Formats: sequence, C-alpha cells, structure tokens
Amino acid sequence: MVRTPLTPEERERGERLGQLLREARGGRSMTEIAAAAGVSAETLRKIETGRAPTPAFFTVAALAPVLGLSMDELVTRCALVAA
Repeated sequence: MVRTPLTPEERERGERLGQLLREARGGRSMTEIAAAAGVSAETLRKIETGRAPTPAFFTVAALAPVLGLSMDELVTRCALVAA
C-alpha cells in the first residue's frame, strides 16, 4: 500500500506540533517524558523533529497530559493557519 505524500501544510503542522512538545518538555529528558506517557523515546524524538509529522492520535493524547497540555490547546496551536 502506497501512502499519499503529505502536503506542505501537513508537514508544517507537524513541525508546529514538534516545537510545541519540545517547548512543553522544557528541561525534562525525552526518556522521562516518553516513559511517563507510555511511548518510546524514539517516537517522541521523531515527533519533536518533524520526522513523524502525523503521529497517531493516541500517542499525542498520551503525551499531552504528561507535558501539561490539553488536547484543545494542541489543536488550536497546531491547526493549519488560514491564508
């Protein structure tokens, strides 16, 4: 099965998500946050660096409370910007 390529807007949204998660993580380690959320540190690394611009909903939902973020805040801050 071939995946449809992501649009530039989808990639940009993924980059905003990664930046938001990095900022929320602050001085805490990736390993600490990933373990608390029940995801791998590599998964968190890929999201933060934009290599996984469309992470699974449940992955983001697991990370949000550990980072002190609400899902509403994530949606608002990562939504596509109107042109």
